[in-house]
Amino acid sequence: MKDIIKTVINFLAVPVKRRLLFIGILCLIAIINFFSLGLARRTFIFYTIDGGIIAVEDRMLKHSRTRENDIIRYTEETLLGPVSPDLLPLFPRETKLKSLMYRDKVVYIDFSESAALIPLETGKGGPGILDNFSTLYDGIIRNFSYINDVRFFIEGNAVFLDQSRQTGESHSGRVGEEDLSET
Repeated sequence: MKDIIKTVINFLAVPVKRRLLFIGILCLIAIINFFSLGLARRTFIFYTIDGGIIAVEDRMLKHSRTRENDIIRYTEETLLGPVSPDLLPLFPRETKLKSLMYRDKVVYIDFSESAALIPLETGKGGPGILDNFSTLYDGIIRNFSYINDVRFFIEGNAVFLDQSRQTGESHSGRVGEEDLSET
């Protein structure tokens, strides 16, 4: 036992070895903390204020037990908007996630009616409403490889992005190019 203590004291007597040991202990604590928190890197896509160029923002979100909860957390973070002050939100601040369901590799998302409006921050030169839905669609598909399609709804009415992304019967109340030109 005395030999072990003597070896440890001799090892810690050298400043470089002592610092490396402390750095190693801190790294080990950080790795254990990271894995115990269960964080996952998620990519968010927003537009820049000047020019409307697409910008990417990475965030670490807590990983939940179900896929549906992961998608809900991602969608709610998207509704909160960007962290950077140079980026624009995709939806007006009043927009709420009414419901989200994940079934058979398809996500169904229903938003409050304010999702049909252009965010005030974008002004007249910002991206259009369908561009915002398309951007959210791309973000969800990019972050969750197990999803094949995303269907959007506003107050229960389908939002049709284009034929390749969303198919379905046309019905009154759908939000499309002709409906959005009035807002």
